[in-house]
Amino acid sequence: MSAVAFLAFPSSGFAQDRFAPVPPADEAESEEAEDDVIIVQGIRRPRRVQDQPVRVEVLPREEIEEKAIMRPGNIATLVNETGGVRVQITSPALGDANIQIQGLEGRYTQLLADNLPLFGGQASSLGLLQIPPTDLGQVEVIKGSVSALYGASALGGVINLISKRPGDAFEAEALLNVTSRNGQDFTSYVAGPVSSNVGLSLTTGAHRQSAQDIDGDGWADMPAYDRFVARPRLQFDGDDGSSVYLTLGAMTEDRVGGTLPGRTVPDGTSFVQAQETDRFDAGLVISKPLSDSATLGVRGSVMHQNHIHLFGDVIEDDCHQSLFGESSITFIDGPTSLVGGVAFQSDRYRSETFPAFNYTYDVPGIFGQVEYEATFDLTLAASARVDFHSEFGTQFSPRFSALYRPGNWTIRGSVSRGFFAPTPFVDEIQAAGLSRLEPLGDLDVETAQTASLDFSYSDGPWEANATLFGANIENATRLEEIAPDRVQIVNIDGTTRVRGTELLLRYKNDGFTVTGSYVFVDASEPDPSGIGRSQVPLTPKHSAGLVAIWEDHGNARLGFEAYYTGKQELEDNPFRERSRPFFFLGLLGEVTRGKVSFFLNAENLLNIRQTRYDPLLLPQRAASGEWTVDAWAPLEGFTLNGGIRLKFGS
Repeated sequence: MSAVAFLAFPSSGFAQDRFAPVPPADEAESEEAEDDVIIVQGIRRPRRVQDQPVRVEVLPREEIEEKAIMRPGNIATLVNETGGVRVQITSPALGDANIQIQGLEGRYTQLLADNLPLFGGQASSLGLLQIPPTDLGQVEVIKGSVSALYGASALGGVINLISKRPGDAFEAEALLNVTSRNGQDFTSYVAGPVSSNVGLSLTTGAHRQSAQDIDGDGWADMPAYDRFVARPRLQFDGDDGSSVYLTLGAMTEDRVGGTLPGRTVPDGTSFVQAQETDRFDAGLVISKPLSDSATLGVRGSVMHQNHIHLFGDVIEDDCHQSLFGESSITFIDGPTSLVGGVAFQSDRYRSETFPAFNYTYDVPGIFGQVEYEATFDLTLAASARVDFHSEFGTQFSPRFSALYRPGNWTIRGSVSRGFFAPTPFVDEIQAAGLSRLEPLGDLDVETAQTASLDFSYSDGPWEANATLFGANIENATRLEEIAPDRVQIVNIDGTTRVRGTELLLRYKNDGFTVTGSYVFVDASEPDPSGIGRSQVPLTPKHSAGLVAIWEDHGNARLGFEAYYTGKQELEDNPFRERSRPFFFLGLLGEVTRGKVSFFLNAENLLNIRQTRYDPLLLPQRAASGEWTVDAWAPLEGFTLNGGIRLKFGS
């Protein structure tokens, strides 16, 4: 069940041992025989999720399968139901969205696939909506600055999508989905061995949505799109413990929103907004044991993405390119593990229409990490990275973490620093294009100090978690109006502060799971007037959720969700200064007979729509070029989707 694009709550399908303390050695073997061990991939040294000093939230395969029947075309639903993570619509015209983590701007979140930036060093806002969940094995979420591990693009956190690997036997899956809003999805996954050491897989998807003007104002509340994706993968596992992973990806999409044929915006003109996207990427991961205690790791990726944007009568033709390479050595000696390496990342943007905004960021760097198991209950970790940015000079990014596990408790703490290199692509410019933006001036690099303290308790079927988090951001960028039709990007003079709490209580027993959650976020920034502080727009202070799932494994699944989103401060909205609070309810049912599953999902049972309360269109075009207010609630209203899923092989 989906919380759509405006909610941020803990997921209903947490791994069973997610907050559990590590059992004694004589108990661990029996437990691992009953339950799959979840190995985290995104913190340099792969290890069990409960052994990581840095808190990593893992969504396992069983939950991904649940979300795949809700939104087969993208991962927005999947990441949106993790505590402190919020998927926010940034362009109501095209449905662009980004991922906000613990109240930080979405541009600070790094989206990875198998530890590789396959979607670019700074993924475009539509990237989230162009990734099907079909072939994912697990999703890892790391909150707070992770620049010490991943560089400038991970100031706010990381979403790491880990793909399934081919097994020892053939397997295949196909899913067909239709919606009550005239949307269709078809996805497939095929994998199997070609030898004792080599496996291949292929993921494909075809997705379509027709434009929907639900409130009848002549503007598409849901844009139309046609999208095709394909991703072949190769996995090699050597007898000596070495491995090679190769992935290739291709995606093409045509997306159209704005005014419908024959309709106009308030100034009497038509304004069609459209985007054509072609993306190609490739990634390589190599692991090679050098000795019993040392391992060489190599990672690399390239991404090329062409866009043709249409903003009314303005056509923007541009290209994004990203290149990444890294080599590291991991050394383990008893309770101590060391990682050291070098990295290089290049992000390039070229616009045929507005070449004044072209940029190339080349960033070589060196990094290191040490973890020390001081006692059975206490693990300490420190990471550091020095990046030599071609535009913003030398940047130092440290992170310190500790893990303490007394009895049934697990306590984690982290402090870190990171940085972000400004680009023209803040949310408003992603939504409206570059035609009204002044060339970038002498901007300073954005930096953040983040901290978190996490308490978890597990006893039988009960799990509880409380997290305190905070961040101070210096030189955050803001879009500033300088004329009725001109804007510029400036650094905020002062500190943007984020403080918050996540609470979770979960009960799981005999196929029945109930999860309650609450998130508090207080995000403020210096007021543009220069006097006092104001709340960061589109960041609800209070949100909560209740999810109940019953599952008879392999036979049936029923689920119910209820989410609450509190008031949000709004910016440049002539209809209201604060949004209305609202509830979002959903139901899910699935029945499985052998290799065939039938599913039906009902989202937004209360038919909450922003346009039931206010118009979406502005009375006149904003200085940035936007024709709509910000989206603070769902736009599509009540929606049904259903279909069939077929599984073959193992």
